[in-house]
Amino acid sequence: MKVTYLGHAGVKLEIGGKVIIIDPFLTGNPKAPFGPEAIDKADIVIVTHDHGDHLGDALEIAKRTGAVFVSQHELAVMAAEKGVEKTEGMNIGGPISVDGVKIALTPAWHTAQLGDPTGAVVQYMGVTVYHAGDTGLFYDMKLIGELFKPDIAFLPIGGRYTMDEYQAARAVEFIQPDTVIPIHYNTFPIIEADPEEFRKLVGDKAKVVVLNPGDSFVYEKV
Repeated sequence: MKVTYLGHAGVKLEIGGKVIIIDPFLTGNPKAPFGPEAIDKADIVIVTHDHGDHLGDALEIAKRTGAVFVSQHELAVMAAEKGVEKTEGMNIGGPISVDGVKIALTPAWHTAQLGDPTGAVVQYMGVTVYHAGDTGLFYDMKLIGELFKPDIAFLPIGGRYTMDEYQAARAVEFIQPDTVIPIHYNTFPIIEADPEEFRKLVGDKAKVVVLNPGDSFVYEKV
């Protein structure tokens, strides 16, 4: 799986010919490596909640590429009303399958204007990814780890609106991923954080991969 960090909480996953985009906040993002027009192919666009720094350019990308928009029910209804042709509404609980890609939504301790905030688990071709969305630390992350056994976890570390470095390091203990990538930090001064401090706190509990916006990482499951 090739992982590209889109800045803030946005990620692009490429595996088996599929392109999966999560929380693509590009327009208005001072750290975005490029604009939404650079994403010319997407099969699935997943949104964890409706805050502007997560919903971002998701509707525009889904419309232009013909991707399936996946989110909790109320957001999927909104996307359809705004002209997205292919939507899959769901909720926290059992997974759905979109062209062979299994997607489950998980709890996230945060706020939203429409529906509830979530995390997302993506499973395809033997690789499992957990994107925590915006969340504080909660003990049921341990259950997420036990149920899904993520290979890669994207965890926010920016504090104030989400976990900080210390809390995210504790989340790694609960989830027990093979690889963890910090997100949702340093986009704005109010969420400044140190990914190297996070790496130090995680220690040998997981491999920490720090990506600058636009950087990619290839994960190979052993």
